[in-house]
Amino acid sequence: MVKFKGVIFDLDGVLCHTDEYHYLAWQQLAQQEGIYFDRLINQRLLGISRSESLEIVLERAGRTYTQAEKSRLAERKNELYRQYLLRMTPADLTTGAEKVLQTLEAAGVKLAVGSSSRNARFILDKLGISSKFQVIIDGNVLQHSKPDKEVFCKALAALHLAADQCLVVEDAVSGIQAAVSAGIKTAGIGKVIEQTAVDYTLHAISDLLPVVLGTGSQRHAFNNLG
Repeated sequence: MVKFKGVIFDLDGVLCHTDEYHYLAWQQLAQQEGIYFDRLINQRLLGISRSESLEIVLERAGRTYTQAEKSRLAERKNELYRQYLLRMTPADLTTGAEKVLQTLEAAGVKLAVGSSSRNARFILDKLGISSKFQVIIDGNVLQHSKPDKEVFCKALAALHLAADQCLVVEDAVSGIQAAVSAGIKTAGIGKVIEQTAVDYTLHAISDLLPVVLGTGSQRHAFNNLG
């Protein structure tokens, strides 16, 4: 008997890592516009929507942009980003991710992706894992990005599962906040386990299996991670 009937995965930072591609695309766009941009500024863009990210990039612009101009800039950034994404292959999957998905699928666990990215399906196709997920909720069907709970509420509805039957796997504080707002247990991976409280800590994606299959232990205290 599995502990969770469904698992909702964030994409970037969990199943793959495209942070560098995002950075390079924003950097290229900023250079084209004559705007200063560096990795420190880029850290502020993690886990938020493209439009919100653009507003941060434009903080150092020497002029004010109209909404129409912002829309064109956002689309241009996406075009640059997708050019970088063309380099992706199944080799870009997080180590152990494919085995985790196969094992959960074989155990009858329903799998979903809940991502604010409008490129989620494109990335999943490049990684060769689209068929593993019964549900893909991405930025193309969302009105609000994380930390709003919309993405996970839509995923629950599509999976036909209750909040207490699912687990969300996230690497960003905004994603953890969204899951908590939706009433779903959280498994954190990466730096997020040092930044906020989660129900389960994953030091590698393979750590998810004992949690979902019923043999994992709930984390006791944030400061006892070791």
